[in-house]
Amino acid sequence: MYRHDSATQDYSPVILPGSSRGFLWGLIGVVAFSFTVPMTTVAVQGLPPLFVGVGRSMIAALLAAAALALTRQKLPTPRQGLRLGIVAVGIVLGFPLFSTYALTIVPASHGAVVIALLPAATATVAVWRSKEKPGRKFWVAMSVGALCALLFASLQSGSFGHLNGADFLLFGAVIAAAVGYAEGGMLARELGAWQTVSWALVLAFPWTTALSLWATNFQVPEASASQWAAFGYLSVVSMFLGFFAWYRGLAIGPMAQVSQTQLVQPVLTITWAVLFLGDSLTWPTLLGGLAVVLSAGAAVRSRNKAGREKSVEG
Repeated sequence: MYRHDSATQDYSPVILPGSSRGFLWGLIGVVAFSFTVPMTTVAVQGLPPLFVGVGRSMIAALLAAAALALTRQKLPTPRQGLRLGIVAVGIVLGFPLFSTYALTIVPASHGAVVIALLPAATATVAVWRSKEKPGRKFWVAMSVGALCALLFASLQSGSFGHLNGADFLLFGAVIAAAVGYAEGGMLARELGAWQTVSWALVLAFPWTTALSLWATNFQVPEASASQWAAFGYLSVVSMFLGFFAWYRGLAIGPMAQVSQTQLVQPVLTITWAVLFLGDSLTWPTLLGGLAVVLSAGAAVRSRNKAGREKSVEG
C-alpha cells in the first residue's frame, strides 16, 4: 500500500499502525482456518478419515521441524514438554480426529455452527486455567451460546433433546481445541507463538505417523486430485501456515481485539460450504449460527473487558 503526494509526485509506503497490522494478520489466519471444515468434507470423500485426521498433522510436523531447525530454536524444558503434550492432544490429535469423523456424517455447514462455540469455549478454559473471575455476563453469554448450539444440533438430528454421534464428536472437537488453544496461548509467552504450535506438532509426530501408516495399511491411498488437494490444504495451511498468521496477529495485538476476528470464522465456513459444496442455507443453520456467534462474541468481549479493568486497577 502506498501514499501518493500529488504535489511532489512522491509515492511512499503507508505504514499501518500496530493495531491495524495485528488485525490484518489475525484476519488472514481466520480466513485460512475457515476453509478447514469444507476441505475436510472434500478429503474424507476419498481418503480414510483416520488418515485425514492425523496425516495432515504428520505432514505439518515435517514443515514445523524444518522451521525450528532453520531458526535454531532452543529445546523446551521437561516441564514445557509436558504442557506441549496437552497442546498436542488438543489441537494436533483431538480436534482433527473428532471433527474429521463428524464430517463423514453431517454437512460442513452443520459442523460450522457447533464449532462456532470454540472462541467462547477457549475463553472459558483460559478463565479456569488462569483462575480469572470474569463476572456474571461472561457466564450468562457462555451458557446461552452452549444452549443455542445444543438446541441447533438436537433439532437438526430430528427431535428436540436428541443428539447424534456426529454432534458428540463435534462437541468433543470444540473441547479438545479449547484446551489446546488455552494452554498453547499461555505457553506461547515462554516459547513464542508459532514455536509452540511447531513443537506440539513435532512432539506428536511419532503418533501421527504410526496412525497414518496404520490407517492406509502402509500404502498410498487412492483418491481424486481434488481430494488430495484438500488434504494438502489441511496439511500445509490449516495445520501450519494458518497458525503463523494467526499468532503473528495476536503477537502484534492488541490481543483482545485481534482474537475477536475468530468470530467471523463460522460465517465464512458456512459461506464456503454453500458456495463450493452445495450445502443448503436453511433457516435453522442461519439462525443457529447467528445465535452461537453473537453469544460467543458477548462472552469473549466480556472476558476481555474484565481483563482490561483488572489491569487498570493493578
